[in-house]
Amino acid sequence: MLGLMMEKPLLVGSLLEHAERFHPEQQVVSRLVSGEVVSHRYKELAQRTRQLANALLALGIGPGDRVATLAWNTHRHLELYYACAGIGAVCHTINPRLHPEQLSYIIEHAEDRLMFFDTDLSALVSKLAGARRGQMCWVALGHEADLNSAMPEGCLAYEPLLSAQGDELQWPQLDERAACSLCYTSGTTGNPKGVLYSHRSTVLHALISALPDSAALSAQSVVMPVVPMFHVNAWGMPYAALLTGAKLVMPGNGLDAPRLYQLLQQERVTLALGVPTIWQSVLNYLDEQQLRFTELREVFIGGAALDKTLLQRFEAIGVTVLQAWGMTELSPIGVVNRPLPDSASLGEAHFQQEKLKQGRGLWGVDLRIVNDDGQTLNWDGASAGHLQVRGHWVAGQYFKQAESACSADGWFVTGDIAHIDPRGFLKLTDRSKDVIKSGGEWISSLELELAAQSHAAVAQAAVIGIPDAKWSERPLLILTLKDGCELDPDSMRMHLQSQVPTWWLPERMEVIEQMPLGATGKVHKQSLRERFG
Repeated sequence: MLGLMMEKPLLVGSLLEHAERFHPEQQVVSRLVSGEVVSHRYKELAQRTRQLANALLALGIGPGDRVATLAWNTHRHLELYYACAGIGAVCHTINPRLHPEQLSYIIEHAEDRLMFFDTDLSALVSKLAGARRGQMCWVALGHEADLNSAMPEGCLAYEPLLSAQGDELQWPQLDERAACSLCYTSGTTGNPKGVLYSHRSTVLHALISALPDSAALSAQSVVMPVVPMFHVNAWGMPYAALLTGAKLVMPGNGLDAPRLYQLLQQERVTLALGVPTIWQSVLNYLDEQQLRFTELREVFIGGAALDKTLLQRFEAIGVTVLQAWGMTELSPIGVVNRPLPDSASLGEAHFQQEKLKQGRGLWGVDLRIVNDDGQTLNWDGASAGHLQVRGHWVAGQYFKQAESACSADGWFVTGDIAHIDPRGFLKLTDRSKDVIKSGGEWISSLELELAAQSHAAVAQAAVIGIPDAKWSERPLLILTLKDGCELDPDSMRMHLQSQVPTWWLPERMEVIEQMPLGATGKVHKQSLRERFG
């Protein structure tokens, strides 16, 4: 017997319609590339989005067409999210920090028909236009006066494009399985791969992201996604905020500590999301200027592991740190670390260790750990193996790749080494490609890095495996130091001895001026292997 409930497709556009109808006066605040801070109510955002959708249709964009964005977090980028999805097109967000050759590859592979870009990226856009083999329409996110000779020939301005259109539009009825957005992986081990999200997967991800065990959003929340909108859809916040009626604060390209702090304070942000390096710079600025947050209650951290020092610095000023783990192929959220009711009662040491784990699985994502033979391992907090996932917003295959991205029995292979404890907390110990196999045993480069970074003189730490005649591989510790600090290997070894097994201790340490970073801000270990391996 079947149920007799209505069936209504889960569409991204329904989030915007909900925000306009039930939260029309709520605000989206944006810092533009000019430095100007502007505010729009949700009802204005919806009107502008319909105008943009009409403009896209007038430019010949239809269902399935890819529309590229090379842009920062602003209301205009948000309008593109919803206008593209609303007419059945695909919003393809592109990371401007990638190498130009990778950018050209991505644009060609996606077959983008149109690109919207922020004006401070004009020089990059000109290079891309020169390398583009096919025709493409270019739109600068600004006014007519913002156009300049460095931009591609025939470039249009965004605001006149909108003002030429009316705000009346009957959104088409779409299949919830239709694609709505496209993100490419960073391509550290080959060409970037496209992950194509559906309306259904995106709405389900937004629903779960807003739950109390995740971001805990409501109409009282003021959310600032510092994580870029080109990085896995700003971790889903542009969708979850409209779902709940939360105020959305967009920092644009102003990601330096002074401007972030000013906007966080000015807009009374209660929840902010970003990678650890951003928050380290903000906390350093607060200490230097003897400042404090007045409204910020929680910070979501992802993209790299949370270290104990960063956790303690936030807790000292009354801000709760929540670690999350995910990846582009997971839309991205897979687990979130919120305490259980008994976490604090298990003792302070246990509680602090639990906070440093990536978190517990959310409904909609299944987790398992398998060994090299594919056998499922127990959740005992000790049995480390390969992390695999499956769920409603997990990629089954990559864009334009016929083969499945999953194992034979339907699990996505993340490339992470991890274990899960009996309480369901996931702990990543390494990436499969980074784990060091020494004498037949695994050494976690991640745990070694976190231990080294807790030294007062260390700014950043990276660990790679180097060949060893006796043990096959041994760890090499590579450091950058804080200004004015010095460090000798014996001092570091003494520091590490209390935190990791003795046989993990690196025999060799290198201090460098600057750590090579990839397009997503993570340490580019391949560059270190080429230099030191």
